[in-house]
Amino acid sequence: MDEHLIERAQREQDEELQRLIASRVQYQGESLAECEECGVEIPLARREAVRGCRLCTECQAFEDKRNAGVRLG
Repeated sequence: MDEHLIERAQREQDEELQRLIASRVQYQGESLAECEECGVEIPLARREAVRGCRLCTECQAFEDKRNAGVRLG
């Protein structure tokens, strides 16, 4: 395989990892009262247990499954 292609793939992977890290950092802090995806109320127990949560448990499960396909290494 061409060395330039490998370097490019590594750069793209690093950029994706940094994007994912940055997106997680922005969610720290105060939790939302309602899910930003579906608008359902997020239970107080979840808001207190998961600081900065922005999704209800159902939407978070969907997001986790979607992100599970992202290979980081």
